[in-house]
Amino acid sequence: MKANPEKMYATMKPWKLFLVVALPGMISMFAMSIYSIIEGIFIGHTLGEGAFAAVNIAMPLVMINFSLADLVGVGASAPISIALGRKDNDAANNIFSYSILMIFLVSVLMGSIMFFAAVPLSRMMGADNELLDTAVRYLRTYALCSPLTTVFFAMDNYLRISGYVKTSMVINIGSNVFTIILLSLFLFVFDMDIVGSALATCISMCTCSFVAIIPFIRKKTILRFVKPKFSLSVTKQIAACGTPVFLNNISGRVTSILMNISLMTLGEKYLGIGGGTTAVAVYAVLMYASDFCWPLLYGIADSLAPAIGYNWGAENFGRVKKIVGCAYTSTLAIGVVSTSLLFFFPDLIASLFADSKDARLLEISARAIKLFCFAYLFRWFAVTTQSFFSAIEKPFFATIMSVSVAFVFPVLLLGAFWYFGLDGIWANFVGVNFLAAIVGICLLSVILREIKRREKEKRNSESP
Repeated sequence: MKANPEKMYATMKPWKLFLVVALPGMISMFAMSIYSIIEGIFIGHTLGEGAFAAVNIAMPLVMINFSLADLVGVGASAPISIALGRKDNDAANNIFSYSILMIFLVSVLMGSIMFFAAVPLSRMMGADNELLDTAVRYLRTYALCSPLTTVFFAMDNYLRISGYVKTSMVINIGSNVFTIILLSLFLFVFDMDIVGSALATCISMCTCSFVAIIPFIRKKTILRFVKPKFSLSVTKQIAACGTPVFLNNISGRVTSILMNISLMTLGEKYLGIGGGTTAVAVYAVLMYASDFCWPLLYGIADSLAPAIGYNWGAENFGRVKKIVGCAYTSTLAIGVVSTSLLFFFPDLIASLFADSKDARLLEISARAIKLFCFAYLFRWFAVTTQSFFSAIEKPFFATIMSVSVAFVFPVLLLGAFWYFGLDGIWANFVGVNFLAAIVGICLLSVILREIKRREKEKRNSESP
């Protein structure tokens, strides 16, 4: 299951590299999305609208916890890849070991906060008395498992950097299959409520975290555990590279809070009593519908990041452009196909997550999906561009993209589209990604000029 990362990233033909690296990444992310979709189907049909709404209220807090781990895990990935490209394995190993320790300590702290402050945090998210208890128990389940679940995504990154691409894919698929088995057992055999869903995910992630760390313990990888040397410069480097993803996640969660509050308000206004819960449930349906498409985009962009970073560190800029070109071409195709599927089959997709007896939820969800789907005509570009900036250690540009997409544009358009009611909420996603594509084009042109300049400097330095 192992490939030589130096040979793979430096010499393999770009489209072959895409098949070797990005295809397993897509499969891994799609497996994760399949679990999310199945979870949505189980919750929507077994536990009902209230459970759906409670998950949507608690999930942003869960994701904030994972975001802090991503700040370190993703933040360390680019410096590690670039260090390997420069043949500085000692620096790469130190960053790797230091990041694992940081993730564990941060996760212990965040898990404690989430557990003991679950009630006020859930109320802050917009939970009313009806949803509070369910949201709190869901949140506390994740909090208890925080130190072990959060390391999972970082280890996945480090496996791929080390060339264990297929191993990463197998672990991801195994994790999701195991989670589905546990979810079925907890919901249908033990008759558990929403806590069963959270517990299934946590047990599976903890188990797979241990499996993922085995190759590093056995010293079979290019990355090795060493006694980490504390360095302020390394901490700043990790923080700078991880900040775009962190701010994207945090801003997205803040936006979700505003969306939930807006949905509760507009739902009651336009749908009457109980309309707020219905509107939040529709939003959850949209997020689950998005799981058909978004993971494929992210899987491609994220999987190719180590190869891009490696070649950037080696100053092989021609190869960087070819790999990035593969990423843009493939994500464009997925964006167009995703838009088409969501547009032409909204009723079918909505029926997967909403109870067939709930006609109002089905009708509003189908309409929302038809508006929401056009976001994917632009989203592919924003996702790929932000990942490219992160891979080459351009945190400022990546941060502009992430904060604009996750917070600035959604909040601005929330006010601009308020007049259109719930339709304005669904159309918000389209406007956000359109504006993000424009910003991405402007920033990408700056990077392309830098590449052209550095290629010229390299040619001049090599000439006699």
